[in-house]
Amino acid sequence: MSVIIILLAASILVASLFLIAFLWSVKSGQFEDDFSPSSRILFEDKPVTTTKKV
Repeated sequence: MSVIIILLAASILVASLFLIAFLWSVKSGQFEDDFSPSSRILFEDKPVTTTKKV
């Protein structure tokens, strides 16, 4: 029975750590750019031009 209490406490601790990390990432602006990821795939990359020095 004591193992269940230990596992319950550990799971609550891990869940709270994930919640704190999520709230920190929202507050620091990690999810602000919601336009460019969806449209970035539509544009081709610029071709790389290489020049050989002779």
